[in-house]
Amino acid sequence: MRYRSIVEALADHAQAAPDKLCVADIAAEVCYREAWERVKIASQKLREKGIGPSDFVAVECTQNADFLFACLGCQLLGAVSVPLEKGASIERVTEIAGETEAKLVISRTAYALEHTMPIDELFSARAEAPEPEAFPDAEAVAEILYTTGTTGKSKGIVLTNGNNMAVAENIIDGTKMKPESIELIPLPLSHSHGLRSCYADLLNGSTMVLADGVMRVKQVFELIEKYQVNAFDLSPSAAKILIRLSNGSFGRYSGRTDFIQIGTAVLEEELKQELCRLFPDSRLYNFYGSTEAGRSCALDFNREKDRPGCIGRPTCHARFIVTDEERKVIRSDKDHMGLLAVAGEMNMQGYFKAQALTDEILRDGYIYTTDLSYIDEEGFVYVLGRADDVINYQGIKIAPEEIEMHARHCKGVKECACVPVSDPICGQVPKLFVVVQDGARFDKAQALSELAEHIDANKMPKKIEVIDEIPKTSNGKILRRKLREL
Repeated sequence: MRYRSIVEALADHAQAAPDKLCVADIAAEVCYREAWERVKIASQKLREKGIGPSDFVAVECTQNADFLFACLGCQLLGAVSVPLEKGASIERVTEIAGETEAKLVISRTAYALEHTMPIDELFSARAEAPEPEAFPDAEAVAEILYTTGTTGKSKGIVLTNGNNMAVAENIIDGTKMKPESIELIPLPLSHSHGLRSCYADLLNGSTMVLADGVMRVKQVFELIEKYQVNAFDLSPSAAKILIRLSNGSFGRYSGRTDFIQIGTAVLEEELKQELCRLFPDSRLYNFYGSTEAGRSCALDFNREKDRPGCIGRPTCHARFIVTDEERKVIRSDKDHMGLLAVAGEMNMQGYFKAQALTDEILRDGYIYTTDLSYIDEEGFVYVLGRADDVINYQGIKIAPEEIEMHARHCKGVKECACVPVSDPICGQVPKLFVVVQDGARFDKAQALSELAEHIDANKMPKKIEVIDEIPKTSNGKILRRKLREL
């Protein structure tokens, strides 16, 4: 059966497997029957508050089951959920609620705003809520996801129920997810990656275990043990923290781990190798996608080794082309790269109240990216990096990650990032920004000597600058735009 929405899938699983564990967090365990009841109660409470179809409701993330049920309650009613980051500033809440003309803000934080509602009040009904007369259509707008602004002002991305269904199916297909999957999701649910993994588990009838990040590592491992987690949804930074803070014992779950999916930021080659060593028999996926075009490509890097720069093959709803700068399709290979574009049912409807910006990126069903790419004869897609980030040194294309991978191992380096800077002779040259380890001594000449052992002479950074901090988004992505502005 092809459902029209995530809430319709949830209702069906509540009938078919009512007592199966749907979602667990640090404070609660909720079976599918109870999950469906809480979504109906939330929808009824919203209706009593005067919320109707197509109305906007901003929901602060609580990083637990309540947040998920609040968003789904909006969608069941036909309203539009607008996730907000946990503890979002009053300025950000005011901006987003104002732009969407939200009729209600549901939160745990006590924001000094009109039309707010504590999230606990949303589930305060005692009697069972009635079954809905109908489920929302696939074409109806389900949510607005605001980006974290890695390339400029934060944008509202308009997504329908059908878009959410397609992304969930991309994840299920991409990971070969089983109904008995029990997936740990410690990533922010207000952002697309974590929220969409929840949607995939709900569509698949699987179990999700929610954690508020991974820094409380003891608590995370207690959740893993208690619920016998057999799948993980992680960012690169979360994976590194679990490996480091567990002193390498994260790998003890290898025997029962079906898959690990990684997203939200560039997956470094060293981390790939470490995960392959710790989980030799598990499927390890690096997902490519964006909030605009969710989970459109996947690579099992434990099976497809020795493919540097490869992001995998398209997932079930995705179609890729490579174009020139005029957006004409080209035949690409590693010597003839172009810009990547993707089409499919997962693609957004557009940017909220920004038609001109939408028209720049979305045309004829394709979302056009600035990723310098090619597709090989086997259908594998390769990305060198964003065209703006790739360094064009005398016609040679240099991926900043290639320099960063080796620079991280230089003596005294805690973190680093590489960006292109203008040069009157060469066009562009690589500039390396370095954060020095606490108490360590960093010597630029020594670092260049160490890099020369691994990097071709024409790819060496021509400038090195020590800074206090590498600017990043809340998801851990390097804000190269800010570094270029320096």
